[in-house]
Parts: sequence; structure tokens; C-alpha cells
Amino acid sequence: MDRNRKWVPGIGAVLLILLSHMTSALEVPLDLPQPPTITLQSPKDYIFDPRENIVIHCEAKGKPSPSFSWTRNGTHFDVEKDSKVLMKPGSGTLVIDISGEKAEAYEGTYQCTAHNEHGTAVSNSIVIRQSRSPLWSKERNEAITVQVGAFLVLQCRPPAGLPPPVIFWMDNNFQRLPLDKRVSQALNGDLYFSNVLPEDTRSDYICYARFPHTQTIQQKQPISVTVLNMETMNETVAALYNITDFYSDSPEGERRPGFMLPLGPTSTKMVLRGDTLELECIAEGLPTPEISWTKDGGELPSSRMSFHNFKKTLKISDVNEADAGDYRCTATNNLGIAHHIIKVTVKAAPFWVSAPRNLILAPNETGILTCRVNGEPKPKISWFVNGVPIENVPEEHGRKVEDDTVILSNVQSGSSAVYQCNASNEFGYLLANAFVNVLAEPPRVLTPPNQVYQVITNSPALLHCSSFGSPIPTITWFKDSQTAIKDGDSYVIHENGTLEISVAQLLNSGKYTCIATNNLGIKENHVFLEVKEPTRILKQPEYKVVQRGMSAMFECKVKHDPSLIPTMTWLKDNGELPDDERFEVDTDSLTIKDVTDVDEGTYTCIMNTTLDQDSASAMLTVVEKPDPPSDLELTDQTERSVQLTWIPGDEHNSPTQKFLIQYEDLLHQPGVWINLTEVAGTSTTAQLNLSPYVYYSFRVLAQNRVGHSDPSQPSRQYRTSPAAPDENPSDVQGVGTEPGNLVITWTPLTGFQSNGPGLEYRVQWRQKDMDDEWSSKNVANVSQFIVSGTPTFVPYEIKVQALNDYGSGPEPEVVTGYSGEDFPVSGPDSVQVMVHNGTLAEVHWEPVLSPSVRGKLQGYKVYYRRERGLHETEMDKDQQDQVLTFSGNRSEGRLPGLQPYSLYSLFITVLNNKGEGPPSTSKTFETPEGVPGPPSFLKVINPGLDSLTLEWGSPVNNNGRLTGYTLKYQPVNNTNELGPAKVMSFLANDTTVTLGNLNSSMLYKFYLSAKTIKGSGPIITEEAFTVMDTSESTRTQPPVETGKAPPVGPAFGTVNTSVSEDSAVISWEYFGHHKNVYVEYIVENSKDDWKKELVNSSHSHMLKGLKPGTSYKVRVVARDPADPTVHSTDEVVVTVPAVPSRQVDIATQGWFIGLMCAIALLILVLLIVCFIKRNKGGKYPVKEKEDAHQDPEIQPMKEDDGTFGEYSDTEDHKPLKGSRTPSNGTVRRDESDDSLVDYGEGGDGQFNEDGSFIGQYSGKKEKDTHEGNESSEAPSPVNAMNSFV
Repeated sequence: MDRNRKWVPGIGAVLLILLSHMTSALEVPLDLPQPPTITLQSPKDYIFDPRENIVIHCEAKGKPSPSFSWTRNGTHFDVEKDSKVLMKPGSGTLVIDISGEKAEAYEGTYQCTAHNEHGTAVSNSIVIRQSRSPLWSKERNEAITVQVGAFLVLQCRPPAGLPPPVIFWMDNNFQRLPLDKRVSQALNGDLYFSNVLPEDTRSDYICYARFPHTQTIQQKQPISVTVLNMETMNETVAALYNITDFYSDSPEGERRPGFMLPLGPTSTKMVLRGDTLELECIAEGLPTPEISWTKDGGELPSSRMSFHNFKKTLKISDVNEADAGDYRCTATNNLGIAHHIIKVTVKAAPFWVSAPRNLILAPNETGILTCRVNGEPKPKISWFVNGVPIENVPEEHGRKVEDDTVILSNVQSGSSAVYQCNASNEFGYLLANAFVNVLAEPPRVLTPPNQVYQVITNSPALLHCSSFGSPIPTITWFKDSQTAIKDGDSYVIHENGTLEISVAQLLNSGKYTCIATNNLGIKENHVFLEVKEPTRILKQPEYKVVQRGMSAMFECKVKHDPSLIPTMTWLKDNGELPDDERFEVDTDSLTIKDVTDVDEGTYTCIMNTTLDQDSASAMLTVVEKPDPPSDLELTDQTERSVQLTWIPGDEHNSPTQKFLIQYEDLLHQPGVWINLTEVAGTSTTAQLNLSPYVYYSFRVLAQNRVGHSDPSQPSRQYRTSPAAPDENPSDVQGVGTEPGNLVITWTPLTGFQSNGPGLEYRVQWRQKDMDDEWSSKNVANVSQFIVSGTPTFVPYEIKVQALNDYGSGPEPEVVTGYSGEDFPVSGPDSVQVMVHNGTLAEVHWEPVLSPSVRGKLQGYKVYYRRERGLHETEMDKDQQDQVLTFSGNRSEGRLPGLQPYSLYSLFITVLNNKGEGPPSTSKTFETPEGVPGPPSFLKVINPGLDSLTLEWGSPVNNNGRLTGYTLKYQPVNNTNELGPAKVMSFLANDTTVTLGNLNSSMLYKFYLSAKTIKGSGPIITEEAFTVMDTSESTRTQPPVETGKAPPVGPAFGTVNTSVSEDSAVISWEYFGHHKNVYVEYIVENSKDDWKKELVNSSHSHMLKGLKPGTSYKVRVVARDPADPTVHSTDEVVVTVPAVPSRQVDIATQGWFIGLMCAIALLILVLLIVCFIKRNKGGKYPVKEKEDAHQDPEIQPMKEDDGTFGEYSDTEDHKPLKGSRTPSNGTVRRDESDDSLVDYGEGGDGQFNEDGSFIGQYSGKKEKDTHEGNESSEAPSPVNAMNSFV
């Protein structure tokens, strides 16, 4: 017994086998006296190969070892007298050397006898026969001629062999003849033709017989068959009749089925129980009949049944009595049916119900031998004692024979013997040996001591206690040497001593002791049980659908008992994984890379331990886009439709969702495939609606979840006949492009829509509401027609109809268009201006009458310009007109962005699609004062220890009478915190001031603004340091050696650097009063002179144009013409990072420079011409005067659709000097509630506290994406603000 017993839970068959062993007879240890027992013998029927020795097996055991003898054909066979016969030592096995001898001499019936002092055992009767493969008998096969359609049988009749040969038919080239439902081979080897065809004509029908034991093949003479049709038969029947067999019982045509095998309506078949039943029916007929099988009054056993030979043979395996009955085979063709019934009877050779078993009895005990058999007919039972019929042996007291039972009462020592039971009928016999061994033995335990059993929780546990003793010992079990175990629900003690725990739990683990006891003694044995946790797959692999070429991963995470060593195995379709590096097995996963079609299948992960296993499977489905459809066919053809059918391609495991049908118009658009329609993926046909005068070719694409297939091969061409147009041109419009005309346009039909040759358009028009006749004109190959001589801007009714050589299209729809417009004839009257504040005015006018517009009114344009400031005497000749456009029929508008304290003039024009009319009467107005602009500059000069001098310039725009300046300043400490502020006021003519009593080495921040009577304007700021007090430095200073005076003069603190792609920013701390501060730099390790850049009072500077990948030495230097001493920082090294190689800068290319120069010269000439024209009083085009920054009420107008585009004047407005603008280009809003949104079509303008606009409204047109594009969209707020600063 293995020390570690493997147990797979849930396998009931294993438990059944183990329990059957428990109930078997006890084995007697070989060290104890016992009669012989046959352990090995040859089969009852032994066919030998004459080329090999004959080996007849007979092995037996017993104590003492038995001796062997043989009989042949019922008489003693003296082995020692035949030199060719050898009996193996310690065995009864015979080896007969038949080389050079006649093997037939050793044929016969052999029986082996094993004998010792306690009894005699005998073997079965073994029939020895030589295998035979006789030659085919000499015969001459006559040629066969048969009429086409007749049935035919070619007989094989092989020689009788031992065992029977295997039959097959071949030709002269050793190629098997093809078999089908028309031509088949019967079980006896004959070849049957249900009906013959001309192609059955051949001269080499050869039957072969292969004999298995000798591995020889015998060949029958070839058979020649000629199949004749009716005409040939009539011509040659006489001659053929004299020399051949002639199959012509009836004229050959279609006929009902009939049976060639078996013959007649019924037949019988006998089969033995346990054998395989083979039934066959071969039918003739034309057409070839189909064969089916049924069982009268019952069902065919589907689990044991199979069909062969194209359903002509029915096989039922492992036959039992229930398989007897009537089996009906039915042959069917279109002319009728035929039936044949095979009556099957089932007989049975003897078979065991209960074979006799060995008996081990103690003196004075009683035992019973039973020999229960069955069979059909009922077997006869005979008893033998030590090979002698029981009726021929002396009678013994206490032995009684009752048919199949022998009762032995009060046996005594020395009465041991071997009993034989023989059961026989006409189909065979059974022979069994069973000894009766009379012993008196104390108990012994045969199970090895300290055996360890391991089982899985909740599975059965079997603890063995195999024992022997006579009388049979009683088995008692204890757990942990203390608790006695009784039969109960959780424990079962079997007859052979095995302890069964039906559902083992962890608490069942421990030491178990079994004690064997009889009246002669006692014996105990210890075993151990270990109950383990089961192996379980926690995460099973999941079903995967993967596209070909992708990767698939199956996970398999497992939990197991930690004391058991697991082994993970992956299978594909229950076989090993392919030996392919694409399959990667990890600890708990399987990955398949670059999946192909052959990878599809079921993948199983199996986790094995020494005790149990768990497994889980998942399917891998490989998908791909479908194969293209094939075999396109056009049917049901009409003038306007056709039916298209196709055969779908392989779906590659992803069902087809839909089919896309495309067409190519070989007449109008060859080479272009156009989607026509889609149908469901289950369809293989589509009804297609067609258009006239098209040369169609179709193709089909299949689509599944992966994608579209490649297109199918195109169908054959299908041409439709011409017809009149089905539709008219679309998008018909009538628009005048100049006074006196009407341009009628339309979208022409395509060649596909034309429906026929000679496509033309009938254009019709008439003035609306005039009841005139329609004017008409036919045109071809155009998409517009111009009507001349029309009144100015009047409505017209228009229609355009398609026609071709086969007729006209449907009646067209009537659309309304307008003839051409002319310039308006007058400007608006009663122009008045209402000034709201210094930056905003409102203009009013009287709308013009409709006749004077002479077109569709688009709006009004207001031209206004600043003539001069009210404090000025001369006109400002550099000012350009500013333009605002007000869309629609308006009578007022607002003018934002005015400059305070100025004189303005304006006039208004009327606008239609043609252009502008004459200007209105000019009107002037004045704007009141506003807050001034910021001072033009602010700088700090002559810094001292406790003083700073400020200098500033007056505002560029005073916006009124300047009343003075306000200065605020405050100190800034090292943590950038602001100190208390001081405020000072100055007169309008003050531009400098010296501030005293300041702290030395202190940073100050200054805020300066100008003011008028309306208030203060925006501020500008500046920062500056006072000179450092060398007696008490408050900033970081270089260390001073002891005993030396600190340096006098300027000093530098920390120098910081930062670099970018081609520049570097240098910042420093400076505590001197020098005005001339420079940043000097040189390429590291270069002998060139230092380059320097003046920075004045700033504390940071950017060095531009540095070479990437180069290191520079940089220093900051302070110089003063009055002081020869030069003060400098330490040199720092700045490395400009290298950048990847770029393309050549286009700006450095000669051709580009030349081109730019030419463009600049051309622009200069144009500017000169415009300047001359302006001085002569000429007018600019409207769109060159439009302002690009307007509010929602003022929309520039496009030329093409009547909306407004962007315009601006040409004045270049730059940011005010000294002002600061956020980096995003927008201007922050001050404390003003006014907004450009309230006044015009612009965005976020900025106003001062008094409502004045910062900067001028009109500015140079931004060179952004709007330049040169007459867009109807308003400019963005960011772009609008950029134009104001």
C-alpha cells in the first residue's frame, strides 16, 4: 500500500472499485499452507502464427509451491519426451518450438493442472489452432456486360482463413475503389451496385483478402464490367449473348427499390449476449434508394448504436436480451418504398452471476461454495474436487452438494482441497477454481504500520486494516488511542476491516488504531489521517473573442492547501498546448500573442496536487472581418429595378451585421463606387431601385463587428433605358448683379440624374404681380442665365425645368428673385447729435424713403472724425475718418471711443447691396473734458543715500485742461512688504521733484498720475533704491577682511540667471548711485572683447541672440564718467541649452528677402497713390474706412450675402508710453459701468472713471485671421482690445 494515498473527490467509480475489493475473499499470506491458485492462463481459443513459437501460459501459486502437468486432447501430455516442448522452471507455461516442424502436429485442446499436498487446480481447456491464409482457387472470371441502370453484384468469395480475412476492392494501380450509397461492399466482401452507370465500365475490379496473423494479401483475378446504353445493346445483343453473362431481365429506367441483400421479405439473425450485432440491407433501384432502420415495437438503443456503409449496416454493441426483436430496414426512392424485416434472437453463453470464492475455515467451522451462472439455453453445472468429478471422489461427512451450491460442515484439519465449478451450454463454458483451506492462525495485520492517509476536506477517507487469521479476526478501531469508533452516520467499518469516513473534516485528522482479534490472539496497527484544504480555482478563465493578430490572456487564480505542492497545466482542446513561442504560461495566466485562426478552441487550466485537482475552461473565438461575398447574380430585371443575389463569405466567427451594396456608373462616373443601399446580415438578396440611362455594375461588402470585408468582384453590367428626367434642378435663385439685369442660377443635374441624352434646361421668368406671359429660354451645359433690361430692384417669378431627348421633367416650383440694385439716390435728413460724456455720443437721423434706396436697405454708415482738440487752434490733418455701420432700418446709433475735449464732424450714408449713396449734410459736435492719460514717462535720477530725484513727462492726451499731478510713494522691505504711503500734489507745469529724508539702501515704489477737473487719470509706476550706507549695510555684502575699511561706492548683491532657447535673463541687487550700469558677456574660453549692453536703473536684463549649446561668462558692471573706479559683480557662467536641428530659417534666404523687398516697394507705391488721391478729395472704398472694432449694433457688411465684414482706418495706434498691458493683450476694466457692448459692435472696451475711453477707438487693422476676409462675424474681444492699446 502506498504511504501517500491519492484521492480525487467526487469520482464515484473509484470508490465503487475499492468497495468491491473490500467484499472479495480474503487472501492467504504465502507463508501459510494453502492449495494452488491459478494466476495466469492463455485464452480458451489460441490461434498461433506458424512462424513463431507456441507459448501456452499457466501460472499458479500455493504453499508448498505447486507442480504442473498437462493434458492434450483429454490424455496426459508428457512434456519431457518432446524435445521441442519446454516447461518454464517454477511455472507450468509451455514453450513449443515449431521451427522446422509441422505446426499442425501441435494443434489440439490443452489443459494445465497445478498440484500440491493441499489440492489440485486446473486451467480452462485451451484450443490451439494454426492461423491459415490459403491461396485463391484457380478460376476464370467471365467478362460482364450490363445495361445502364441495372443492378449488379460482383462476388468475392475469398478462401476460408483462420482467422477470417479482411476484404477490400482495388484496381490495377492499387487504388481503392470509391464507395458511396450507390456502390457498396457487403459484410461478406461482395461488391453491390444499386444501379450501374457508364463510368462503371472497367476491366480491373479486383478483390483482395488480407489475413491478419500472417499479414499476407491474396488477390482474386480481375473482373471486367462493361456498361451499355440501350442503343448499343440493340446492335450487339446477339453477339454478346453468346459469349457473356447478360443482365437484362427488364428494360432499364427508373424503378422502385428492391433488396439484393438479404433476399425476400424477412430473414433471421442470431447473436450472442455481449457480442456486436451487425445487420445489413443493400437495395437496388433507380434513383439510388435511401436506407433507414427502425425496430418494431421498440426504440433503437442510441447509446450503443451506429450506422456504417452509408446506413446500409446497423451495428449494436454489447448486445443484451432486450435487443431481440424485429428490425425493419426501409429502402426509399421517388417511385416507392421496400421493406425487409430481420428477426433477431439473442442467445447467451454461460456468464457469471456469482462465481465461487476461496474459503478459509478454522476447524469445526462451516462454509458454503456457490456457483451461480446464467445463459441461454440454461447452462449445466458440474462440480469437481481437485480436478475429479465430485461424484467420483469418496464421500465426506459434512459435505453436501445441492445443484449450484456445496455446503461444508464441521471441517477438520487436513480436509483442504480445490473445488472446480463447470457451467456449460452449446455456446460455451465457464470454469472456476475455489479452494477450501482449513487453518488455525492467530491474527496478523497486513496493512503496513504507520501508514499516512491524506484526503481532501468533504471527501471520503478509507483507512485500511487488512488482516488475516483463522478464525477470521474481529476488527476494532480507536481514534487517538482513546475513543472507540462505532458504526454510525460518520463512520462505517467494512467486513474487510477498512474504516470509511464518508465526509472527512479537519477535526477527523489524527492517529487511528485498528485491533484484530480472534480466539488465538490479538494484533494492533496504527495509521494516520491528514485532512487537507481543497484546491479551488478562484478566478476562472473567461470566454474571449479576439481579433486575428491581437493578444488573448486567460487568467486562472487558484487557492490550495499550503502543505501541498500544486502544478498548473494548460490544455488546448484537452490536448497539450502547441509548441509555439507565442504561448506564454505565467504563474496564474496564459497569454497567446498574435492570435491566428488555429488558436481557436477550448483552453483549460488544471491545478493538480497529490490529492486533488480543479479545472476550468474557457473558449477562445478568433474573429476577423468577413470574407467578401461571391457569385453575384442579377435576376428579375425591369426598367427601374433588379434583384441582386450573392453568396456570403466566411464570417470568421463574427456574425455578419449587414451587407453594403455599391454601384459604379460606367457611363457617367467610371471608377467611382457609390453606396446604394444596405440589407440585413441574414439576407443574401436585395431588390435594387434603379435610375434610367445608367450603365450599372454592382458589388457587395459584408460588415461584422470587426469591420467591412473587401469588396466582392463586380457583377456583370446592367444598362437601363433612357427616360424623361425625374427631377428638376435645385437651389434655383434670381439675383441681380447690376442695375438692369437678373441673374438666374441653379444647381444642374448630374449625368446620373439626367435620365437620358440631350439634357437641357428651360428657364422661365416674368415680373411678379404683373400678369405677364412667361418668358422662356432653353439652355444646355450651363448653370445660370442672365436676363437683361430689367427695371431696378423689382421682384420676378422664376422657374427652371429639366428636359432631355425623351421628354420634360415634372412641373418646376416657382421661386421669387429680384433684379439688380443701383446706388441709393440720397442721404438721411435731420441729423442730430446728443453728447453723453467725453467718450460717448448718440446720433439720430430721419430714415430715407424706400424708392430712394433703389435696392434692399442694408443699413446706414456713420463717418466721423476728430478735427482738433478744443484747446488747439489748428485742425489735425493726420486724423482719419472712423466708420460705424448700423444694420437694418435704423434711425439712431451710438458713437463710443471718442476723445474728450475735442471737436468732431460726421455725416451719414445709406447702404444697399450695390453700395453707398451720397452723404448727408455734415454735422459737428464737441466732447466735454475727461480724465487725462497717464504721464508719458517716469524715471529716477541721481539716487543718494537719503534722496531720490524723479522726472516725468506730461500725458500724450490731456483730454482737457491739465490741473496737476499726484505722486504716491512707499518703501518696500526685503520681504516685498509695502510700508506707509506718502502722497504729494504738483502743478501742471511741474515735471521733476527731489525727495529727501529717505532711508538709505531702501527700495521705493512710486505711483504717478495726471489730473484734470474731471479727476485723475491712470497711473504709471517706477521703483528705485537709495544708495547704500556703507557704515551699516542692511543688504548682503561681500565679506570684509579684518582691519580693512569696507569699500566705498557702489556694491552688488546676489546675481541670478535663467536661460531659454536663445536668450538669458540676468537679475541682480544693486546699491549704488551710478547711472551707467552694463551687462557684459563673452563666450567662455574666448579671447574676444567683452560685449556690453546698457541697462541704466533696471535690476534685470535679457541677453538675446545667444547661440544654443554655448557657455558664456557674464558680469554686471557700474561705471561713472566722474569716477574712474569700475565696480563689477563676480563672473557667472551661463550655458544656453542646445536645441534639436531645425530647418533652414526662411528669413535668411536670399529669394525670400528679395520677395519681401519687392512687396514692400509695391506697398509703398500704393500708399503714395492713395495719399495723392486723398489730397485731391477722392474717396476711399468703404471697406478700407471701416473700423474693425464695433459693438453688436454695428455690423460690417459682406458683399456676397448682405451682411457686414470688418473695416478699419489706417491709423497706427501704439500703446501709451509708460503704460503696462497684461501679457494676454487685454485691458483691465477700471471702476466704470460703461461698456462697448452697450454702444456698438465691439467687445470689452476700457473706460476711465469719468467714462472716457482708454486709447483711441480706431486703430490699425490687426494682421490676424480676419485680415482680408470680409467676415460677417464680429471681431473677438481679445482682438478688439489689442487694437486699443
